[in-house]
Amino acid sequence: MWLIARRSFAEGWMRLTATLLAALFSIGLIAGSLQFTLRAQEAVSGSDASEYAAADVLVQGGSVDPDEVYAAPDGRVPLARVAGRPGVAAVSGDAMVEATASGADGRTIVPPAGAMTRLRPWPSDGRLNAYHLESGRAPRAPDEIVVTRHVARAGKLRTGDPMRMSLPREARAMKVVGIVTVRGRSAVASGDLLLATPETVRQVSGLPPGTWQALWVKAAPGVAPATLRDGLSRDLGRTATVRTAGSVRDAESASIRSTGVSIGGSIGMLSSVAVFVGLFVVANTFGTLVRQRTRRLALLSAIGATPRQIKRLIRFEALALGVVASIGGVAAGYPVSALLTRLFAQDGFDISAADAQYGWVALAAPAAAGVLVTQLAAWRAARRAARIAPMQALRAASTESTGRRRPRLLGATVIFGFAAMLYGLTFAIKAEEPPGPDLTVGVAVMILMGSMTAVGGLAVLAPFFVGPLGGLVGRLGMAVSGEAGRLARATITRSPRRVSSAASSLMLGVALVGTTALMVLSADARFEEAGGQVMRAGHAVAATGTTSDGPAPLPRDTAARAARAPGVSHAVAITTASAKLVDPPPRRPSPEEAPEPVYLTVTGADQAALPSVLRLGGRPRPLGAGEIAVTSRVMKANRLTVGRRIVVRGARGQVALTVADVYHDPSHLFADEALVSPATMERLDPDAATQAVLVRGGTREAIGRAVAGVPGVEVMDKDGYVKTASGAMTKGMRVIYGFIGMALVLALFGMATTVSMSVAERTREFGLLGAVGATAAQIRSIVRWEAATVVLLGGILGIGTAFGTVALMGAATGSSFLTPAAPWWLFVLIIAGAAAVALATSALPARRAAAVPVLDAAKTG
Repeated sequence: MWLIARRSFAEGWMRLTATLLAALFSIGLIAGSLQFTLRAQEAVSGSDASEYAAADVLVQGGSVDPDEVYAAPDGRVPLARVAGRPGVAAVSGDAMVEATASGADGRTIVPPAGAMTRLRPWPSDGRLNAYHLESGRAPRAPDEIVVTRHVARAGKLRTGDPMRMSLPREARAMKVVGIVTVRGRSAVASGDLLLATPETVRQVSGLPPGTWQALWVKAAPGVAPATLRDGLSRDLGRTATVRTAGSVRDAESASIRSTGVSIGGSIGMLSSVAVFVGLFVVANTFGTLVRQRTRRLALLSAIGATPRQIKRLIRFEALALGVVASIGGVAAGYPVSALLTRLFAQDGFDISAADAQYGWVALAAPAAAGVLVTQLAAWRAARRAARIAPMQALRAASTESTGRRRPRLLGATVIFGFAAMLYGLTFAIKAEEPPGPDLTVGVAVMILMGSMTAVGGLAVLAPFFVGPLGGLVGRLGMAVSGEAGRLARATITRSPRRVSSAASSLMLGVALVGTTALMVLSADARFEEAGGQVMRAGHAVAATGTTSDGPAPLPRDTAARAARAPGVSHAVAITTASAKLVDPPPRRPSPEEAPEPVYLTVTGADQAALPSVLRLGGRPRPLGAGEIAVTSRVMKANRLTVGRRIVVRGARGQVALTVADVYHDPSHLFADEALVSPATMERLDPDAATQAVLVRGGTREAIGRAVAGVPGVEVMDKDGYVKTASGAMTKGMRVIYGFIGMALVLALFGMATTVSMSVAERTREFGLLGAVGATAAQIRSIVRWEAATVVLLGGILGIGTAFGTVALMGAATGSSFLTPAAPWWLFVLIIAGAAAVALATSALPARRAAAVPVLDAAKTG
C-alpha cells in the first residue's frame, strides 16, 4: 500500500497540487483569523501598561461611574487637601481631555484597539511617573507634547516634528519633544496618550488653579496602599472617591479581557465561515480525486486490497496533503492577518500596537486545524472509495446514480435541521436582547452561518436536480448544437454527482457574493433614501478621520466659523455624548442575571435652528433646559412615557431630566436615541464632541474658506455627508466583506479546480468520442453545455439562498435596511461572472482532451 501511495502521488501530482492549494488557502484563512485574534488580544492586554503603574492610591473628585472603567470623575479635588497628609509621600494632579491627534501627513491617528486618545499632564513628581522616554525629553512649554510610541509610529512622527491636536473646544499646533512607552508597551490600557505640561492640561480642562479631576498618590515607606486609602477616604468623605491604584488596574485588566473575549468571539464566528468553505472545497476536490481513480481502486479490490486498506490509502493522502497545506497555510496566515488588521484599522479598531504572534498557539493551532479539516474532508471520499466493487475495473465508463435516496435525504434533513436550530436561536436572542445596532449585526452573522449550513444541505440534494435541469439544458443544446447537444445531455444526466459537485462550489460562491451584495445595496439604498429625507441642510462640515466611536470630533468653534460664510443662514453643531440611564433602573434579563447598564447616545443641537437642518419623524417640539426627547425605540425598550422624570449620569454626575417628547430618526444618522438642547448638553458633558456641523445656505467653496483654519476637516454636500455618515454606521461590515471576499475566492478556486478535474478525468471518454467521429469542436461544445448546467444549477441555488438569507435577516432584525430587493443587473452580473469562471476553467482541459490521440485515450484508466 505504501508503494501504491507513492505511485499515486507521482502520477497524480497535478490533481493533488490543485487539492493542496485549495487546502492551503482555507488553512491560510483560518490561520490569519487566529493570528488576528491573538494580536488583537495582545493589543488590548496588560494591566501593567497603565499610567497608574507608579501610583499607590487614586483620589478622584466627586463620584465615578462604577460600570465604566475609563470614565472621568464628575467632581474636582484640590491638590492641597491631600499633599502633606500623614502617609503621603508624593502627589501629582491628573486630568484627562479627549483629543484627536494628526500625523505628519495630516491624517487622524486612530487609537489602538478601539480605545481613546486623551490629553493628560506629565506627572509633576517623578516618583509617580510610569512613562519611559524612548527619545526626547519631558514637555516644558505650553506648545510642547510627549506622545506614546503608538502615536509616533501610526503618525510617522519623530521628536522635533510639529503635530496638530484637536480638542473639544479648540485646535492647537504642538511640537513633539518626546516619545514614551509604559512598561515596554506602545500604548496604555485606555489607549493613546498625549502628555503636556500640568498647567497646559489644567487650562484646557477649565479647572481652577490648584484643582484637578484626580490625584495620584504615592504612599510613604511602610504604609500599605489599603491603609492610606482608608485614611484618605475618612478625611475626604463624600467629596471624593478614593481607590487603590491596584484595584483600578485590575478593573482595567478585567475590561480588557472582556474586550478580548468579545473580539475573539466575533472573529471566531467569521472564521467558522472560512472553516466551512475550506471543508466544503477540500471535500469536493477529494471526491473528484476518488471518482477519477475508480478503476484503479477497483483493481486494488480485485487483487485483494481490503476496504480498510483503501480507506487508509485515501486518509494517508489526506494526511500528507494536510501537513504540507498546514505548513503553507500558517505562513499564508500572516499576510491574511495583515489584511484584516488594515480593514479593522479603517473601521477605527487599530491593533498595530501589537506585534505579530509566533507562539505555539499561533503556529500549532491552525496547523492542527488544517490536518483536521483535510481528514474530515477525506472521510466521505474514503468511505466511497472503500465501497467500489471490483467489477468496476472492467468497465470502460460507468454510469453514476444520484446515490441512494434515503441516506441522502436523511443527511440533508439533518443538515437543514441544524440550520433551523441556528435560525431559531437567532429569533430567541432577538426576543431577549434590546434592539440596537449590535443586535442587528449579531443576528445578521448568525443567520449567515445558518444559511451556509443550509448550503450544505442543498449540496447533498443537488444530484437530484441535475437530471431535470440537464434534460432542459440538453434540449436547448440539441436545438442549438444538434448532435453535440444530444451528447451533452447524455453526459450530464449520466453523471449527476460529478455535475453537482462542481455546481455546489459555485452555489456557495454565488450565495456568499449574492448575500453580501444584497445587504450592501439594501443598506446603502435605505441610508441614501432616509438620510436624504431627514437632512435638510445643503452642506456638512465633518472631520476626515475616524475613531473607534465614529467620525473624529471637531473643535467647538467650527460652527461659528461656518456661520460666517457668505449666504449661510444656519450652522448647527451636532454634539454627542454618552449618558447612563440611572432611573428607571435597567431590567434584569432573568432573576438570576444582573441587569446590564443602559447607555444612551445623546445628541445636542440648537433647538431653534434644528428644524431648518433636520426633518425628524414626529417633529419634536423645541426642548428647554432640563428636557430630553427620546426615540420610540428607546421609549419602548425602557418603558418610558412622555412627562416622566428620569435621571441620567453624564460626565459631570447625575442629572434629572424630563421626557418632553418622542420622535424618530429613520436614517439613524443624526439623533438615533436621544435629543437635548445645548444648555442641557452643557450639564451632561461640557466637553461633548462635535460630530458635524450642518449648514443651511452658502456654497461649498465659501464654507470651505470659512473653516480653512480647522485641521482635518472637509466640507461635503448633502449626498456626500449621508454616504460618509452611513459608512460610519456600517463600519463593522468592512471586515465581514473582507472575510466573505476571501471565502469567495476560495469557493471559486474550488469550483474551478473541480470543473477542471472533472473534464480531465474524461480523457478516455472524449478520446473514444473522437474515435467514432466526434470533432474537436463538438467535444468542446459538450463541455460548454455541461458548464452551462453547472452555472445554471449553482446560480439558481446560490441566488435563492442569498434571497432567503437577506429575507430572514430582515424578518429577524425588523430592520428596513435589510430587504431582499436588488436591481436586475446584479443577477445578470453574478451569473455572467460565474459563467466566465466555469467556461474559463473548463476550456483548457477540454481542448487538451479533444486533442488526445485515440490510442492514448484507450490506455487511460
